[in-house]
Amino acid sequence: MAVSLATRPATGRRWPAVLAWTVAGLTVASLVLAYRLLSLVWFEDSSNAAPTLATTAPVTLAVVSAATVGALVASRRPGHPVGWLLLGVGLAVATNALVEPYVKYGLLVRPGSVPGARYLLPILYSGYLVGLACAGFVLLLTPTGSLPSPRWRWWARAAAVAPVLIVLGFAVQPDPLAPDYLGNPLAVPALAPALLVAALAGTAVVGVGLLAGAVSLVLRFRRARGVERLQLRWLALAAALASALLLTGLVAVFLGRDAVVLASLSLCLALLPLATGAAILRYRLYDLDRVISRTLAYGLLTVLLGGGYAAVVLGLGQLLGQDSSLVVAAATLAVAAVFQPARRRIQQAVDRRFNRRRHDATRVIQAFGTRLRGQVDLDGLTAELLEVVDQTMQPTRASLWLRHRAASR
Repeated sequence: MAVSLATRPATGRRWPAVLAWTVAGLTVASLVLAYRLLSLVWFEDSSNAAPTLATTAPVTLAVVSAATVGALVASRRPGHPVGWLLLGVGLAVATNALVEPYVKYGLLVRPGSVPGARYLLPILYSGYLVGLACAGFVLLLTPTGSLPSPRWRWWARAAAVAPVLIVLGFAVQPDPLAPDYLGNPLAVPALAPALLVAALAGTAVVGVGLLAGAVSLVLRFRRARGVERLQLRWLALAAALASALLLTGLVAVFLGRDAVVLASLSLCLALLPLATGAAILRYRLYDLDRVISRTLAYGLLTVLLGGGYAAVVLGLGQLLGQDSSLVVAAATLAVAAVFQPARRRIQQAVDRRFNRRRHDATRVIQAFGTRLRGQVDLDGLTAELLEVVDQTMQPTRASLWLRHRAASR
């Protein structure tokens, strides 16, 4: 009896993690099967577009990041809804990516070759909308897992009903939205017009839900204090980086740089789930200033050293010739010589602007070390050490315990 009572809590704590990682595994497996079906559809019918890295990489990163972060959050904090919602985002997108080639292969490429293809026709285009609805709730409930205020309850109810109306509205239509497919075994002609209007209204609600979620995060950030504000700063950083990546992708579209467009879109879709998981799990929550300062410092260092290397190579190349090995050796030695001094100067400049707390703490510790050389009074040293700890670490309370060594006999 004692053994069974001891094992029940452990089992109860384990099943959410098992469920979460099982859903994540099924999501990734669905995506692998979807790409296999896409290859078969293209192989059997060359008129269909071939799957390329540009079309599969963004979807893969979005699904894998959402499913992995969702499973991690749901397994560690099963009571937090955002982890399960992120799993819903990944599963909805992966399911839709699987259903589309499955239906196309079973109805157009090789009719009757796979079972149930026609019954999946009604949900052909609703999966992505369900994933967007889950993403809107992720924005609305991050990072606390609850609504920003009771005034958002009516909107949460409307946003929860919207994906249900979308699925039902599209499911009962006699004619699918894709012209190549004919017949819907689940059609209900009497209800189709009214539910189509409801589905279109639900689609509008889902679109507005993403904007409302972003607005709720801004309102949370303005009112947040303490840990919640630190959590939201991670999301703010991810949103800023995602916006920069989107802008880079748009510029790359006009310049015809497909590789840049692919990389920008993929990183943009992967950033927000990762930042959401870091904020909720409070991973390295207090290191955001350090992350920003190090990123800026090494980014500036790379630009300056890269420009200096190019200048040395071009300058010496005019004197010694472009193919001379002395040019490369001299440029490398010059960059290696200035690396540490340049890194130190740039890090100090960035810390003064973006990580003031670390900069001030460094100055306080250096001043304390200077005064320590001439300090002989133990009481004065104790008081000064506690003051330095309070200024640099800012604890709620601090005390110093000195162990007196027993006198030797």
